[in-house]
Amino acid sequence: MKAVSLLLAALLGFASLDSSEAKIARMQLKKMPHTKKSMLAQFTQSQMLKQKVIWNQAGGSHTDISTLAIGATQAHGEPLTNFMNAQYFGEISLGTPAQTFKVVFDTGSSNLWVPSTHCSSIACWLHSRYDSSKSSTFKANGTTFGIQYGSGSLEGIISSETLGIADLKVKNVDFGESTKEPGIAFVAGRFDGIFGLAYDNIAVQKVVPPVYRMIQEGLLDEPLFGAYLGSADGSVGGEITFGGIVSEPYFNCLAFVRLISFTFQKDPAHYKGELTWAPVARKGYWEVEMHNVTLGGADLHFGTTRAAIDTGTSLCAIPTADADHINKIIGATKGITGQWSVDCSKVPSLPVLSMNFGGRDFELEGKDYILQAGSDSCISGFMGMDIPEPAGPIAIIGDVFLRRYYTVYDLGKNRVGFADSA
Repeated sequence: MKAVSLLLAALLGFASLDSSEAKIARMQLKKMPHTKKSMLAQFTQSQMLKQKVIWNQAGGSHTDISTLAIGATQAHGEPLTNFMNAQYFGEISLGTPAQTFKVVFDTGSSNLWVPSTHCSSIACWLHSRYDSSKSSTFKANGTTFGIQYGSGSLEGIISSETLGIADLKVKNVDFGESTKEPGIAFVAGRFDGIFGLAYDNIAVQKVVPPVYRMIQEGLLDEPLFGAYLGSADGSVGGEITFGGIVSEPYFNCLAFVRLISFTFQKDPAHYKGELTWAPVARKGYWEVEMHNVTLGGADLHFGTTRAAIDTGTSLCAIPTADADHINKIIGATKGITGQWSVDCSKVPSLPVLSMNFGGRDFELEGKDYILQAGSDSCISGFMGMDIPEPAGPIAIIGDVFLRRYYTVYDLGKNRVGFADSA
């Protein structure tokens, strides 16, 4: 949060008595080149990740973050691996001794789950599996859960464990041990599981999401996290930072025998310029108002003014009529799998798409919203998906947008911040 200048000036004299420089524990993401096969896998994964418990959007109660403890004075970073601009994942651990898993950090869902040794699905056997018998910190819960995806229902049981993420150890985290994983998307995925980052009111079985546990344990300085997604041609896959973002400068002031941080932390390595804030329109997904969607300067008259900002989705899923309209304007053709492809030679001349969040227009060029797999295969980043009421109609803004723009998700003030990625 920004400095309260007068109070800060009054307290700066005390800062040297008890001050420390904030640091970030970073988790880097890796990336791999596109292939035609990987693009089909990406599209399949996108279809699967779009269907994140949309029926549960309207239900549940939200935890008031202001009632939870805010403790430590540093941010904690989790580096991400970028697989062909389709899957961004980072490494966490569960149990004692630690069992490691690659997970997608997903602002479009709220549960943490990984494959279990009790799972017999092919997808589980091809990924790391959690073994409760090898952990001294395992606590049985036994509640069953199911998460409906496009390819079927992922099923399992709830357990409790110690979570390791970045430099943090979070005790008594409830998570899902999957015992059934349907469809090819989980088989082909480079990730083992999903780490949900959305609001707690859409968590399956009312499980407390891991970020809420971090806040409850006083492990975070601020109840927010930032997401930086690198591109496939960059040197860094990406990073998720919890509790803040790297500050420049950063002050701690001792007041009333309590350490207070007055400066919102800024990460010059991940974004440039100022953050534009958009208030959360409805708690569940990170859902904000979206206005003035244009293509080449022409108003597209979108069928929705709501958008869920979703780090767990590769493409942008928008109402089918809008997706078809955009893809026809850019000269895309629809294949039998539902993918829209574009002549790669025309990408540099494609019109700019713009959407407005928080009063600022955010632009995407053709090179941003077209995904290239080799010299002769280019895929549109817009796919049609009609989400019914009460969750919809809504647009799901995924990694096509988030590679261009850095985002911050503020649970304390219920808002999403946007800035140009550095």
